[in-house]
Amino acid sequence: QVQLVESGGGLVQAGGSQRLSCAASGRTSSINTMGWYRQGPGKQRALVATISTDGSAKYGDSVKGRFGISRDNGQNTVYLQMNSLNSDDTDVYYCYALRRGVSYWGQGTQVTVSS
Repeated sequence: QVQLVESGGGLVQAGGSQRLSCAASGRTSSINTMGWYRQGPGKQRALVATISTDGSAKYGDSVKGRFGISRDNGQNTVYLQMNSLNSDDTDVYYCYALRRGVSYWGQGTQVTVSS
């Protein structure tokens, strides 16, 4: 089992920045991909960004050029730097990890962008 704990959510003004962190614990060996998804009321969970152990990253179209994902493999931690935030970024952000074909999710952290 892998446990994921997010931190860094909260209220931010439009145009501002925020950084999310997610620490993995438990059976962290062989974790391949880590990343972030987000979900709002009545919407499907959508890709924000993922990063593999080799550092290759993938971004959702709506955040390209504004968000950056990074990873500390030694600390089993993934970060999401969010810049130029707007109201459409208001969502619950979920940390994600993939280990040996099994997906794990954090409990989510709310990000609210005020206009």
